[in-house]
Formats: sequence, C-alpha cells, structure tokens
Amino acid sequence: MFVAINYITCLPDYIERFESLFKTRVHAIDTMPGFIRMEVLKPHNPGIEAPYLVVSHWENEAAFRGWADSDSFRKGHARAFADLKEAQAEGKPRPMNSRFVTYEVLTE
Repeated sequence: MFVAINYITCLPDYIERFESLFKTRVHAIDTMPGFIRMEVLKPHNPGIEAPYLVVSHWENEAAFRGWADSDSFRKGHARAFADLKEAQAEGKPRPMNSRFVTYEVLTE
C-alpha cells in the first residue's frame, strides 16, 4: 500500500472555506484506479497549531501518480486552485499552503 499525506495550513479567515471545500467535494478521486480511501483530519488539540491532514491510501505509487497527473485531479481541486489564483491576482497572501509527503506502509 502507498499513502500520500497532504499537510495543509490555512489562514484563520480561510478555515471555514477550506472545510466547506472538502465537505462538498466532487468525489473525483473516488473512482480512480488503485484508490482505496481518503480521510481529512482536522486538528483537535486546543492551543496547538497543527495542519489539516489529507490522507489518501492507494494500491501503489503508480496509482497515486496517475491521480496526481489526471484531469480528475484538476477537476477535484479546481475551486481551491481558483481561490489561490484570486488571492495572487489581488496581491493577498495565499489563503492556504500545502506540502505532500508520500509513504510506503511498513507495517499494519
């Protein structure tokens, strides 16, 4: 199994929008070959600044790479990409930042 984790931080005034994007997602990833499941983890520890985690599980790295290079990926992220583009056009800071880290499952 292959796991991709996207570590996402949001500006405080973007958190509600970010959560809404995931709650109303288009489910583009769900039908991708090799996709197993996804969780979106919201930080829960008061007083501790932590990123959201978007954890996707795949049969293998090739399946994940297929998703990341697909039209479905672009469709699934279109609203967030538009938000980033709008902020840039207005000279505002990025409302969110993300960093992907990929993993092989060592043990279950």
